[in-house]
Amino acid sequence: QVLADMQEKHYTQEGIGSSYLFCVDHSTIIDATKCSNLARFINHCCMPNCYTKVITIQAQKKIVIYLKQAIGINEEITYKFPIEDTKIPCLCRTESCRGTLN
Repeated sequence: QVLADMQEKHYTQEGIGSSYLFCVDHSTIIDATKCSNLARFINHCCMPNCYTKVITIQAQKKIVIYLKQAIGINEEITYKFPIEDTKIPCLCRTESCRGTLN
């Protein structure tokens, strides 16, 4: 986590507006900011239409995205951030919005 926090500060200093860090477990964070696939653009919502799960394939941890419901054409794919200490305001505007992303 300490290295991830340092990396976020580095991205801010470089002028990179968004970072894409995914916490796999207590010792592993995947940084998809500069090298990844389109999944990094999945956004938060307090009423998400998918969820993520970390699985292990041939001793490598992988992030898998599972749909909770059918997703229509042009519908945004969303998931819910885990609860964390440092809060980020949520702007999803759903009826069950918890007020923070995390």
